[in-house]
Amino acid sequence: MRSRIVGLGPDRLRGVDLARGLAMLGMFAAHTLTRSSDAETLVDGRSSVLFATLAGVSIGLMTGGARPLPRPARAAARVRLATRGLVLVGMGLLLRVPRTDIAVILDYYGVLFLLALPLVFARRRVLALAAAGAAVCGPLLVSLVASGPRALRGSLVAEWLLTGYYPALVWLAYVCAGIVAARSDLARVATLATLAAVGAACALAGYGAGALVPGVDASAHSNTTAEALGSGGVALVVLACCCALARVRAVRALTWPLAAVGSMPLSVYAVQLLVLSGWILAHGDAADVPYPLELFLALAVGSLVAASAWRLFLGRGPLERLLPR
Repeated sequence: MRSRIVGLGPDRLRGVDLARGLAMLGMFAAHTLTRSSDAETLVDGRSSVLFATLAGVSIGLMTGGARPLPRPARAAARVRLATRGLVLVGMGLLLRVPRTDIAVILDYYGVLFLLALPLVFARRRVLALAAAGAAVCGPLLVSLVASGPRALRGSLVAEWLLTGYYPALVWLAYVCAGIVAARSDLARVATLATLAAVGAACALAGYGAGALVPGVDASAHSNTTAEALGSGGVALVVLACCCALARVRAVRALTWPLAAVGSMPLSVYAVQLLVLSGWILAHGDAADVPYPLELFLALAVGSLVAASAWRLFLGRGPLERLLPR
């Protein structure tokens, strides 16, 4: 029993689950905590960007990690990724039905899996260039479409790619960065140090430009190049720190519940939406009824306890079982 409590299975990178658990709690906070002003907090935007970056890490790990799958196995891997992407799109659309004030990310998440298919076995240099291209060109396309004919903005595909809350042609930058991280071997200390340094430099450049250059916006969900650099850089730093901390056995044991949440993000995310939908139905319109602090605490503590128990006794999360490995 002791070995099961310390880890989440021999095939998982503990630090990735830990980072994903942090992203989930950050999204809970962003969705439910009441603000006294319009000023953004640390969790705004950055939690969902971390979630998207970790999608790229998952894609990289599923396709071989630092040693990409051999060519004969790649077609089957792409089929699994495509199937996973389509299932995520379906889940996201279903989760739009319950009434909440949350922009559901899962269908965008699935679209990102599909967009990543041509790139998944590319060299790291190509993936890095794709990430840079999405961070620079994606925001330009978003701006052009936003000011263009309404016909270009009305479809669901346009929403997923350019006009929605998480435009995939911008957010592909985070996915490609995550694949590069997975291909660089997250088990190596040198990789973690490089990720932290590159992430810090990107965050400094993005948020520095937002603070110092007139007209540059790096705020959460602005979907600009500055935000892509800033939020993406923070995501890389968090990933590196979580993987480094997870190398310490005592830290792995102490953070096991958080990593358990990170091992079943789809299930935890879906339950969050259903809980918030129930709250709104019971108390009125979301815009008029702020969520109490107790609701955030219930979601956070409940997720830690329930995910830990499920992981310990049943293994893979309930919704995660619908996805191909």
